Amino acid sequence: MTTSATEPLAGATTASSSPASPRNRLLPASAWWIICTCLAILFVSPLLISLLSSLKTPAAAQAENPTLLPDQFSTENYQALQGVGVGIGSYITNSVLVALGTVIGTVILATTAGYGFEKYGFFGRRTAFMVIIAMLMIPFQAVVTPLYIVLNKLGLHNSLTGLTLVYITYQLPFALFVMRNAFAAVPLALEEAALMDGASSVRMFRQVMLPLVRPGVITVALFAFFAAWNEFFAALILLNDQSKYTLPVALTLLQGSLLGQISWGTLQAGVMVSMIPCVIIYAVLQRYYVAGMLSGGIK
Repeated sequence: MTTSATEPLAGATTASSSPASPRNRLLPASAWWIICTCLAILFVSPLLISLLSSLKTPAAAQAENPTLLPDQFSTENYQALQGVGVGIGSYITNSVLVALGTVIGTVILATTAGYGFEKYGFFGRRTAFMVIIAMLMIPFQAVVTPLYIVLNKLGLHNSLTGLTLVYITYQLPFALFVMRNAFAAVPLALEEAALMDGASSVRMFRQVMLPLVRPGVITVALFAFFAAWNEFFAALILLNDQSKYTLPVALTLLQGSLLGQISWGTLQAGVMVSMIPCVIIYAVLQRYYVAGMLSGGIK
């Protein structure tokens, strides 16, 4: 009787014990922490080196055998950025205008087109969507010459407006893909309920659908901003006027005329200035970015 009474208890204990996760079966938790810490150090160390180099004196930054830590902290490299070209403030303004224009244009086109491709059935919908997505496989370097000719014909060459249109065009396929998946994850019953309550198509799209796909919209906006803010090749080819340079192109002006000498301290200061907006924006909107990338994965 004692044995039979204890057997169900043992079985209940076995059933209640949760199985170990696949990750814990491979390595213990301490090993995963060590691996993640090493990877974090690997990714953060270049940024830390750039920050420390920007805080050195110009002479220390140009030393043949530079040290990791500055002998004395200095902001001379950041002050020197004001003397680059027409001034670092002008280049930051150009980058902000191009990035914001790219974000606004990409978000508007991607949300409306993504909704149309997902919710409206029209002839050639699948074919048109696949053609647009196929643009992701075409490298930008292959189409830069035709784009240069088109912008020159339209009078948009060497202008921030033309550069913004190029960025919108190149960001649109991926943005459309994200937004179509985001709208596909919205249950059809919500749309039917809004229509039964008397909402028009425009009002339903604006007040019902857009709030539900907010993570996808923010993901598209983040990708568009980062691409426009950091892009170098198109801005270098399509802009000739130095006063219209964006920040990445303006940093090339730090190369001196004496045997191609580069002011490394000032360059690192420029890198830190260009990186600050990206870090802040990503840190604030990270949770939306993760949710947006996963939207539409499980319909």
